[in-house]
Amino acid sequence: MSDSGTGTPTGSGDGTRAVRAGLPEPVKNQPHLPGPVFAAHYHLQGDVDGPYTYGRDQNPTWSLLERAIGELEAPGQDGVETLTFASGMAAISSVIFSQLRAGDTVVLPSDGYQVLPVVREQLEAYGIEVRTAPTGGDAQLDVLDGAKLLWIESPSNPGLDVCDVRRLVEAAHARGALVAVDNTLATPLGQRPLELGADFAVASGTKQLTGHGDVLLGYVVGRDPETMAAVRRWRKIVGAIPGPMEAWLAHRSIATLQLRVDRQCATALTVAQALRERPEVTGLRYPGLPDDPSHKIASQQMRRYGCVVSFTLPTRARADRFLDSLRLVDDATSFGGVRSTAERRGRWGGDAVSDGFIRFSVGAEDPEDLVADVLRALDASAE
Repeated sequence: MSDSGTGTPTGSGDGTRAVRAGLPEPVKNQPHLPGPVFAAHYHLQGDVDGPYTYGRDQNPTWSLLERAIGELEAPGQDGVETLTFASGMAAISSVIFSQLRAGDTVVLPSDGYQVLPVVREQLEAYGIEVRTAPTGGDAQLDVLDGAKLLWIESPSNPGLDVCDVRRLVEAAHARGALVAVDNTLATPLGQRPLELGADFAVASGTKQLTGHGDVLLGYVVGRDPETMAAVRRWRKIVGAIPGPMEAWLAHRSIATLQLRVDRQCATALTVAQALRERPEVTGLRYPGLPDDPSHKIASQQMRRYGCVVSFTLPTRARADRFLDSLRLVDDATSFGGVRSTAERRGRWGGDAVSDGFIRFSVGAEDPEDLVADVLRALDASAE
């Protein structure tokens, strides 16, 4: 039995859902997942109708991927629409710029993704008031009055603070504000913002959703036809569309999402526990640690705690030596890939972090090997 003819088994668990998400109905002699459709235009005799008219508006490969993401972000929910984009920032921009007008007010996290300050500059240039507050302690509650849109990033990137999404959503809706939740760090297997009451779930599919560091992708999921129509219109105007090959690679990668996420989350906890025993490590954050400041609320709204661990080493030089000493971990930005990566986040600017702050993305390596490499690198980096 399947849900709404999508090919996804009713009552399926995360692994089954990920493996079968978005697949078309089986047709004899046809592949399980059709290859990418490369088309700028389609046969279109007579009146303009049907789903596929021009390549900037829709593509069969996007359609399957969007259905797959919708099944993961909002399983069993009717009326949910998913739109894919060329990148995570394209998805973020689509919500912000399609919903706000001059004179409106938006609330952003002050400790969120480091491109948000650039977004703030552009919003203010358009005559939109921007208020900010940190994620921890639900501080955004204090600046909600009169806002049109609340933007939540939980867990926050890179500090891994968590807020009470349900509480913030209820408060925002009571004040007439829409709520978007950046779900990139959690993935839909870790958290489902629409189930927590949010109007939009937004994410960079570049990260753990696709998980191989070879695709740039973003998506927006929402259930209100009017607001999603505005997002779709923004995508059409700006042309921030994914390529069919990227969409197909993303859909293929989703089949292993549950396997990757479970392995990476389990190993992330193991790495965090090992780091907790090191005296040179301070500011250790991982929501899955029982003594993490965010653990209680994270446990109430998250089903998995993510693959990113953050911590601070005493100095910039110590952090650089640590990164140079790692053998199984690449010094690279982004996160969520099957190969572990780490970076001294302060090198980019834009994040309110110390010089020795490390964002560590745990991959799919054997936990024992990864922990041994981290501990050895800490020893080797000591002065």
